[in-house]
Amino acid sequence: MSLPLQIDEATLAQIFATLFEPTDTLPKLVAAVQLKGCHYATYDALVDAVVAQVEMWPVELQTSFISGHPRIGEKAAISSLSAKEQGVNIATPELLHRLAYLNDCYEHSFPGLRYITFVNGRSRQAIVVEMEDFLHISPDSAPFPGSLTRIEPGSGAWTSELLRAIQDVGRIAKSRAQHVQIQ
Repeated sequence: MSLPLQIDEATLAQIFATLFEPTDTLPKLVAAVQLKGCHYATYDALVDAVVAQVEMWPVELQTSFISGHPRIGEKAAISSLSAKEQGVNIATPELLHRLAYLNDCYEHSFPGLRYITFVNGRSRQAIVVEMEDFLHISPDSAPFPGSLTRIEPGSGAWTSELLRAIQDVGRIAKSRAQHVQIQ
């Protein structure tokens, strides 16, 4: 999908809020894109430019950027797009409870990060399996989150996970650009 040749600041902010979820970092993104003065022919090109920009930011801004996305399976304070993508209205209470538990485990293991994944039509159960595999938690166990290995913020593994999350935010944004009418 192509972008208009001229996009004012308010429209760009609205596009970013739709594609990336509202965060405190959106004004910085708008300013960075406007300062470059580039015209992006497609939403994919714009998303790629935003992801590249975010990857150059300090860690504090990067974590703020990904924290705009809700926790997987969370119903409170979730945008209608995230709710549709995550299918939270069709998940069983048990499945939502397991997702909340896995989010807690992840956030203990990766302090300051939020688990982000490009759902892309997968079931909640598939996401549970993905998270369990990632965290090395068997489906029939529930270790205390505090007993899991904590990955030190700023370490190579932690930074790699942050960058993976940023890339998945980009994948989510590209999918949204294909499936959502953006004004």
